[in-house]
Amino acid sequence: MAVDLLGGDHAPAVVVDGALRAVQDDPSLHLILVGPAEATDAVFAALEPAQRHRITVVLGDSAVRAVAEGRADAVVSAGDTAVTVVSATRALGCWPGVRRPPLAAVLPTATGHLVLLDVGSTVDPDAETLAVHARLGAAYATAVHDVPEPRVGLLTIGTEPGKGDRLRRAMPRRLAGLPRYIGLVEGHDVVLGEAADVVVTDGFTGNVLLKALEASYSRLGGPESTRAAVLLGVKGVVVVCHGAATGADLAGGIAFAADLHRRAAIAAIVTSLSDNPVLTYNEVSHD
Repeated sequence: MAVDLLGGDHAPAVVVDGALRAVQDDPSLHLILVGPAEATDAVFAALEPAQRHRITVVLGDSAVRAVAEGRADAVVSAGDTAVTVVSATRALGCWPGVRRPPLAAVLPTATGHLVLLDVGSTVDPDAETLAVHARLGAAYATAVHDVPEPRVGLLTIGTEPGKGDRLRRAMPRRLAGLPRYIGLVEGHDVVLGEAADVVVTDGFTGNVLLKALEASYSRLGGPESTRAAVLLGVKGVVVVCHGAATGADLAGGIAFAADLHRRAAIAAIVTSLSDNPVLTYNEVSHD
């Protein structure tokens, strides 16, 4: 797995900390830390002899390229989200029909968990893009979280018909074709989790909501969540962590990415979209 050594507000120290935690927790994990030469000293200084064969430091400026070139199975970065998304889109390519891949986060709720997307990739989507995101979120919930027929809701300011801005008002007719589109939902539905399994919104609103909920859970002792999101719609496993991620957050993001790869999640998501023949992708394992 490739990890962006300089990704994050406190890199490279926090990335090294997260990498060490991850390899200690997972004996079968091997990491490639990608960064400039001046950052490698911190890595080697922190490594114990028994761990050095499982962590490789590679000079470079793009961890995504390691996946594109077949040297890694997944990429994890806490760097600038826009840079990571653009790099992944260009280096790995998107699935047919996906122009602007969304970031999907899994949030704990009062009744279980919920998929929220987009949480920061596309801040100004059009109606077509948001409809694609809703479908990707439903496929993710089915393939990864074993929800056979996920209920999909559109986040807005009220549940009455016509609520919301121009984009939100245009969406119900575009989402009506989803097997279990349940209509409009509000912010409290994201917390309770009783109305929907997947909630779709634009990346601006989703990012604000995600950070507010995470801060509230942290301060008030709420449920723990993986502080990382997966980029859906690209041909590979790409996980994005917060820029302010801690070592524990980075370790969690790495574990999350490893689990997605081991479960062949990307291929499983595409399989769940098999009713649309233009979406085809075969995930390849790189040993």
